[in-house]
Amino acid sequence: MNNLYFYVGIVGNIISVLMFLSPVKTFWRIVKKGSTEEFESLPYICTLLNSSLWTYYGIIKPGSYLVATVNGFGMVVEIVYISLFLIYAPPTTRVKTAKVAGIVDVLVFTVTVFVTQFGMEGETRINVIGFMGAALNIVMYASPLSVMRLVWTTKSIEYMPFLLSLFLFLNGGIWTFYAFLVQDWYLTVPNGSGFVLGFAQLVLYSIYCKLKTTSDDSDGGGWQHRHLLQPSTSN
Repeated sequence: MNNLYFYVGIVGNIISVLMFLSPVKTFWRIVKKGSTEEFESLPYICTLLNSSLWTYYGIIKPGSYLVATVNGFGMVVEIVYISLFLIYAPPTTRVKTAKVAGIVDVLVFTVTVFVTQFGMEGETRINVIGFMGAALNIVMYASPLSVMRLVWTTKSIEYMPFLLSLFLFLNGGIWTFYAFLVQDWYLTVPNGSGFVLGFAQLVLYSIYCKLKTTSDDSDGGGWQHRHLLQPSTSN
C-alpha cells in the first residue's frame, strides 16, 4: 500500500506540474506584447496563497512530503507569473496588484504561519491549515464554474481551453485517489470537486466542440484569430 500511494503521488506531482505550467502561453503573449492587456492577476495571487498553504501543510503533516514538493514548485511558478505581471502591467494596475499580493500572499500567509506555529499544536495545527487550504480550493473553483456558465450560454468553447479542462480532470482524479489511499479528507474534498468539474467541462467541450466545428466550416476559419483564454480563468 505504501508503494502504491507513493507512485500515485508521483503521477499526481507530474500532472500538477503541467497544471502549474499551463498559463505559460498566456505569459509568453504578455511578454511578446509588452502588456498584460485585459488579463487579471487575482487568479495567480490566489493560487500562490493556495500553494503556500498546501506546502506548509505538507511540511507539518508527517508523510505528506509529496504534497509539499509539488506545491513548493507551484509557489515558485506563481511568483514568476506575478513578477511578470508586475513588470508588464500599467502603472495603476501594477500598484493595485502589488498591494493585493502583499496582503494576500505575504501578510495573510505570514500571520497564518505565526498563529499556527505559536498558538497551536499537533493535530489542531494540521486541521486548521488543511481546512484553510480546502476552503480556498473550493472558493477558487468559482472560476471554472463561471467559464462553464459562459460556455453554456454562448454555446462556444472559445474561453475554455481543452488542455486546462483535461488537466483539471486528471489532477483532481489522481489526487482524490491519493487522498483516499492515505485517508486525508482535506485533500479529498477539493480534489474530488476538481475531478467532477473537470469531467463536466470535458462533457461541455465534447458537446459544443461539434457546434464550433460546424460553425468554423461556414465562417472560413476566423476562429483562429480569437482569444484562447478568458482573463479571469487563465489559472
